[in-house]
Amino acid sequence: MSAAPTTLLTPPNSPAPANRETWPEIDRLPADTVLDIRADLGWYAAVKTAFDYGAALALLPFALVLIGLAALAVKLTSPGPVFYTQTRVGLNGRKYKIIKIRSMRANVEATSGIQWSQKGDSRVTPIGKFLRTSHIDELPQLLNVLMGDMSLVGPRPERPEVIQAKGLNHLVPGYRHRLRVKPGVTGLAQCQLDADSDVTSVRYKIVYDLYYVENQSLFLDLRLIGATLLRACKAGPTTLRRLFLLPSRRTVAAGFLANVVKPPAGAPPVAVLQPA
Repeated sequence: MSAAPTTLLTPPNSPAPANRETWPEIDRLPADTVLDIRADLGWYAAVKTAFDYGAALALLPFALVLIGLAALAVKLTSPGPVFYTQTRVGLNGRKYKIIKIRSMRANVEATSGIQWSQKGDSRVTPIGKFLRTSHIDELPQLLNVLMGDMSLVGPRPERPEVIQAKGLNHLVPGYRHRLRVKPGVTGLAQCQLDADSDVTSVRYKIVYDLYYVENQSLFLDLRLIGATLLRACKAGPTTLRRLFLLPSRRTVAAGFLANVVKPPAGAPPVAVLQPA
């Protein structure tokens, strides 16, 4: 008896980067794949807040110097406010206001609409390009850490408007599980993959995010903080993985696929996400 046909569901993607390596074992997963992530996140999850506060306070004096210099550069080169806040989705779906240094033209989404930033994005100011590459624009998020909304290390927080507009909860298997930990200023996915550009890129990042959710530890956090500092100096993902003993693509994929719940026998056809 032949297998039941599947329905292809084409996501509202932007064009895929030409140099992005495909990931067949993740690409072929149906959009409504169910994952079962273990509830016991270990002893470190219970004490991580203390580490976040201590590390954020230690980094703050150095960060304030860079924030001050960046704020001056933004003010002198681009009209509009230096800082901006934006609603993001945090732990267990709770919304909060993230704080960042502005790297795009002021009020640019009034004309461009909500969209992911692409390579060569004309909305980004010249100074903003440097701030993004060096990640200095992210430094005010240390205040979010001190307010308890974020961790130093964790999944990247997303805007609720983007989640809804792009259908991420429906098109990205396991997306909701990333909210089981606080979002981070940096993270495993951020150190190994480029910024989100389409739904497929989010699917790939979730694989790394959920590996972190299940394997978070003090040692891993320290390695990722070190990797982030080197990434700001233009170190590539392969170099970071080797220097800081980060998990390989094969390792994170194996952990992700091990959590996939198999559908019961005789289940109706499911929608399959067509890779970008």
